[in-house]
Amino acid sequence: MDKQIKKEVISILVDNQANVLTRVSSLFGRRGFNIDSLTVSATNDPKLSRITVVFTGTEQGLHQIITQTSKLEVVKKIFTLNAGNSIYRELLLLKVKTDKSERSAIKEIVEIYRGKIVDLSKNSMIIELTGASEKLDGFMDMMSCYDIVEVCRTGITGIGRDIPEDL
Repeated sequence: MDKQIKKEVISILVDNQANVLTRVSSLFGRRGFNIDSLTVSATNDPKLSRITVVFTGTEQGLHQIITQTSKLEVVKKIFTLNAGNSIYRELLLLKVKTDKSERSAIKEIVEIYRGKIVDLSKNSMIIELTGASEKLDGFMDMMSCYDIVEVCRTGITGIGRDIPEDL
């Protein structure tokens, strides 16, 4: 029996209606899974929403939660997003306390990471950065020597590179 813990990213297409997110997320909680990241968004079909869930568990546990989630009547399709065949992205908004003397150094770091300064005031900057989680983690490490006021991260969203045959 495989007891090795691994991270899984799944994409769930669900009915776009009230209480669907609660039903899906509570299923994870009842089964003892901690959700590491959760994003929900509209799709090109107004009847459907996409839920992207990142969680960890054993191979057996992962298979069990995917099987149980797919049985919910609000779930239309469920896909495992494999790292080698999918694109993952995350959004970061970061507010940094700054003065004139630090602005150019911060701007240089932001440019290296291909971020944007989306707001500037006399004593702060708000920076926007998108990319893989590792990129955002590296950026946060570089910014740790500055006075970080607030951080907001969306969590992972992802999409498979291939077009499933059943679409």
